[in-house]
Amino acid sequence: MSPITVRQAVLSDLEALAPLFDAYRQFYGQPCDLVAARAFLAARFDHGESVVFIALQNGAAVGFTQLYPSFSSIGLTRSFVLNDLFVVQSARRQGVAANLLSAAIDYARTLGASGLELATAVDNHAAQALYQAEGWLRDEHYLVYRYALQP
Repeated sequence: MSPITVRQAVLSDLEALAPLFDAYRQFYGQPCDLVAARAFLAARFDHGESVVFIALQNGAAVGFTQLYPSFSSIGLTRSFVLNDLFVVQSARRQGVAANLLSAAIDYARTLGASGLELATAVDNHAAQALYQAEGWLRDEHYLVYRYALQP
């Protein structure tokens, strides 16, 4: 197993990140659209709207996670939404996802955040097992509702 390096991504990582982001979207049933994936990530970088961590193995990008800043009005604290986490098939079960989660937690901790939240598909049992093994707790107090503005 080759060593895994995780670091905060910068704009110059866009070309390595875009295919990973597009594959992540395809995993969740979206059509392949590398141009749109690249544009979406570029906009997040340009506007400072998210923080992305990239995982490298032998110099190749093998995974990423993306955090969106949020805040808790009740707790009067900063928090983060871990919105995206993806590892290429060939690098799964090698600790890449766990390292990405650690990097996200460390980043949030250094900024004094109260915590991180994430959501995953109800049938994504592999992800759920990973999150539980890494100390994430399923929310027992709140139900999440969505109001769709687009089909």
